[in-house]
Amino acid sequence: MLEEMVAQTVNTKADPLHLGKVNFQYKPGFLAKISQLVKFIGPAFIVSVAYVDPGNFATNISGGSKFNYNLVWVILWSNLMAIFLQNLSAKLGIATGKNLPQMCGKVFSRKTNWFFWVIAELAAMATNLAEFLGGTLGLYLLFGIPMTYAGLIIAVLTFFIVYMGRYGQRVIEVIISVFVAVICLAYTVELFLAKPDWAEAGLHILIPSMPNGEAVLIAAGMLGATVMPHVIYLHSQLVQCRNKNLNNEEKKKHLRLERIDITIAMNIAFIINVAMVIVSASVFFRNGMVVETIEQAHHSLSPLLGAVSSGAFGIALLASGLSSSAVGTMAGQTIMQGFVGLKISDNITRLVTMAPGMLIIILGINPMQALVLSQVTLSFVLPFAIIPMLLITRRKDLMGSLVNKPVTNVFGWIITSIIVSLNLVLLFLTFSGNV
Repeated sequence: MLEEMVAQTVNTKADPLHLGKVNFQYKPGFLAKISQLVKFIGPAFIVSVAYVDPGNFATNISGGSKFNYNLVWVILWSNLMAIFLQNLSAKLGIATGKNLPQMCGKVFSRKTNWFFWVIAELAAMATNLAEFLGGTLGLYLLFGIPMTYAGLIIAVLTFFIVYMGRYGQRVIEVIISVFVAVICLAYTVELFLAKPDWAEAGLHILIPSMPNGEAVLIAAGMLGATVMPHVIYLHSQLVQCRNKNLNNEEKKKHLRLERIDITIAMNIAFIINVAMVIVSASVFFRNGMVVETIEQAHHSLSPLLGAVSSGAFGIALLASGLSSSAVGTMAGQTIMQGFVGLKISDNITRLVTMAPGMLIIILGINPMQALVLSQVTLSFVLPFAIIPMLLITRRKDLMGSLVNKPVTNVFGWIITSIIVSLNLVLLFLTFSGNV
């Protein structure tokens, strides 16, 4: 048994998923198809964590407590945009055999790539700052652990999760999927306790409404917290473990299977986000409470729905912060080594990515102010991830038969324009003192 374990560890680089040789040949029978699909489920689940991170908690709770079910439709459209962008990222990785930062290094000038690298590192740090603070806050709210010690615990746990990647990406996929399951379970409990008006909630998913000007700001924030630049970089890397020595037809089959993975994972994230808004509307709006912070939401749930509800909320926040912090750190590694080919130890890149969050906690800086600044940074960085991806995926000489169709390019630029416009609105309102 010991010899088998050692052999498996030694062979990690040869077979990083421990799945054996991936076979794309057609196999008749339902069970055979499911078995093949299961081998490809995973990358999108890692990515999906970014769509249920602490930033989503804050904006969804605020939207539900202020505007009831009116903004649930924003979650639907944000999710559709996110699915489109993650599909493009996965397709780029499968078609080229390289991740997005590496392809930028190949396509653009060295000066441009140094600029992209600095911007992308800021994105990874800003993202990890929000996730790191969310996980720390989860420990503080659940167990009363002081923020500094909670931050150290989150740092160690994040390092451990990412370190487990040395035993294969599949290990990370399983760990992250468990965290997603915990968040799902916690919000299932919340929905059961909240007793929402399902008919009204369902109506607002399908029919857009915007009660007033402030709702526009909240809607922009909900979108801004959903579409994240770091997982656009990361997804193109995560597909590489299943992308070894494939011919053109096998790449097409790989992309089809990855799209199923994306559809499943992102729709689970969609359900969780909708649940956040519905619970907030059913509990806080119904009781005439406007909730502005995560701490306030946690403390308010207990007297309204009982200790089980506030406990489930705290567990969901902890799982969200810890898992998304690990994903942010992984994205930092991809970015660090991609654009300009820097050869830096993985341990160093992990520490660099996590350092800002820990520093803010140690210095006692207001976490909410830090979260606002991190969102501003992400708003600024987002176009620098999406636009290069669109420029690369439209080139046949780089993408081959997986090059974007004209309609894909049109939708891509429309989505990019919407996202960039809303983020510019957020930036303006933030710096003008209206946020």
